Amino acid sequence: MARPAPGDRRGRGRAPGQLRVGKPKPPMSDWNSDQIAWAAHIACLLEVCADKPGNVTWGKEFWDTRFVDFMISAVAIGPALRAAPAAPVGETILRAVQDTRRFVHTNTNLGMILLLAPLAKEAGREPPHPEGLRAGVSDVLRTLTVDDARRTFEAIRLAAPGGLGRADRYDVQRVEADVDVTLLEAMRTAQQRDAVAREYVTDFEITFQVGCAALRRFWAEGRSFSDAVVQTALVILSQVPDTLIARKEGPAVADQVSRQARQVLETGGVFSTAGREALRRFDHAIRDEHHRLNPGTTADLVAASLFVFLTEGGGLDRFPDLIARW
Repeated sequence: MARPAPGDRRGRGRAPGQLRVGKPKPPMSDWNSDQIAWAAHIACLLEVCADKPGNVTWGKEFWDTRFVDFMISAVAIGPALRAAPAAPVGETILRAVQDTRRFVHTNTNLGMILLLAPLAKEAGREPPHPEGLRAGVSDVLRTLTVDDARRTFEAIRLAAPGGLGRADRYDVQRVEADVDVTLLEAMRTAQQRDAVAREYVTDFEITFQVGCAALRRFWAEGRSFSDAVVQTALVILSQVPDTLIARKEGPAVADQVSRQARQVLETGGVFSTAGREALRRFDHAIRDEHHRLNPGTTADLVAASLFVFLTEGGGLDRFPDLIARW
């Protein structure tokens, strides 16, 4: 039998964005914990493999954090995320951080874990929420407890994230901190200085309405999936000043980086020749050995958006098609 032409390896006669017809995606309630763990693994792996501006990726590393650290971390969180549907959110967060620290010496994924834990818990809900994943996550967030907050504070201290700063109330860097609020209430106090905390308060607004929406749009347009991830990072960064940069360098600098991301998008971003050149210059401008301008919170939001795309969007079932278009 004749082989398909080199440009026809993805299936004969399919238009860009069209997928092979296969088995329909089972209802979310039929998903098992292994599939949720796979989605978490893959989301974190795709995030670091995409050549996003300012972040660690293949061939672009920081002096204290390497590409392989992120790859190993993506695998390390598997057991915790696999158990997430039946575990309290705080327990999932703490276990995932503990497991990560067994294998790497630096904080690679705290923000991702904080975002993925409630998402994974709801993704494994049986029966699924009748109004979809986001509505279910909203329910999860509103049932968070004081113990969830205590365990999360312990996880944050263990991860020792850079640029955390100090807080007047509920300072997680104080081991003796007396936690008397739920995790959602604690996140509410931090929402002005941390975009991950803001996601808890807004029912993951950026993850669902900006990040995942962009991924779906770019996939439907027939873009390569790696380009779709990079462009999604630019979209998020252009709309949401990176709070890791803001904590390190101040809000004015974070705003300036967001303006630069918007300028890259205005030239087409990764989807045009001029945009790719603008992206290259942008990446060079914000990349330095001390990674002071690393948009790390943006990367966390990209990972969460990928997880939603893979679960609610059916992306995990069509994963071979995603990789074929990487």
